[in-house]
Amino acid sequence: MTEPRVIEVFSDYVCPWCYLGSARVARLQKEHGVQVEVRALPAASRNAPGRQEPRGAVRRRGYDIRRCRRRCVRAWAAEGLPYGDRKMTFNSRLAQELASWAVSQPGGESDPRYPFPRVLRRRQKTSATPRSFFKLQRSSGSTKLRRARLIETRTHKAAVDADWEKSREHGVTGVPTYVFGDRGVVGAQPYETLEELVKTA
Repeated sequence: MTEPRVIEVFSDYVCPWCYLGSARVARLQKEHGVQVEVRALPAASRNAPGRQEPRGAVRRRGYDIRRCRRRCVRAWAAEGLPYGDRKMTFNSRLAQELASWAVSQPGGESDPRYPFPRVLRRRQKTSATPRSFFKLQRSSGSTKLRRARLIETRTHKAAVDADWEKSREHGVTGVPTYVFGDRGVVGAQPYETLEELVKTA
């Protein structure tokens, strides 16, 4: 039996370049038949769970917010991705646990564009509190989430912990990172670079 061709994507929902890459990975799936395994990795690890980081704090770290946003908007528009005007960045740990639960459900798949994260990105709501999750799940159409109560019970904490540990084992320190076989690339790579990765690895 032929081994499945799997590309691992280390990603975080608050990362704008991971969002951009999701469209390119979806195209890679369609055109080359690769399977995708999304691994959670925190892009905003400075934030403790439940805390929000204002734009000013990001600016103090040396980023030009307006310039970065203009680049993102052009890139998202070129890929046909919806977007909002985010004024805050959030700790995404609970969003990662939610996505881990979602792909474990019947019919779920490891898709970086899963509906809930897509709503989270577009509306730019907080991912820090259980209450905010239950509001967002109604927007995403995930009616099972209200019954699952996975946020309070943290049923998928261990799964996300395992992803974080795997990133350390691989030496992955930034998102997005794409690993195929024994090769990988880091950052907002053009589609042609990802295509070359799966062709030559």
